Amino acid sequence: MSAYKMGYVIVSPHDQNLDRQIEQLKAAGCHRIYKEIMAGTKNENPELKKMLGDLRTGDTIIITELTRLSRSRKELFAIAEQIERKGANIRSIKESWLDTTVPPGESVFAVFSGISQYERDLTRLGIQEGIASARSRGKKGGRPVKDKKAVDRAIEMYNSQMHSVSEIEKSTGVSRATLYRYIKKYI
Repeated sequence: MSAYKMGYVIVSPHDQNLDRQIEQLKAAGCHRIYKEIMAGTKNENPELKKMLGDLRTGDTIIITELTRLSRSRKELFAIAEQIERKGANIRSIKESWLDTTVPPGESVFAVFSGISQYERDLTRLGIQEGIASARSRGKKGGRPVKDKKAVDRAIEMYNSQMHSVSEIEKSTGVSRATLYRYIKKYI
């Protein structure tokens, strides 16, 4: 099957008029249009996820403008990376510079990818520096070790079958999750 053009439209629940965007995407030759009516602050966009899942090598996602695709730079970079990994393209009608079906647009995509990688590297570096700093001050990472006597007492109470898990939690200070984790570990 040959590659095709997918359109994506989204409006807020207050506006609810997709017509203008749909007309533009049809004029751009979209074979399929994914429609979403969602509040702009929500990160759950099921139609966007479905479209990205349906995307194949050589396909092109067409949007009327970048604000339709994401609400943040970070989210935009993540979506752009997904599209690039699938070997697909993206094109914005309003932002004519964003068209990866032509060489100048591919350059813009490469810049997006480079900036995104740079942000991930900075985040990772910051985390590593924070861990090293904490260790130099004698701090240890990970889950704090639970008092062995409290855990032993909790397991003993559990095995006696005379106490509810809620009672064990209150009596020993050992949480339900910790209790079950230790029980699983010893069974």
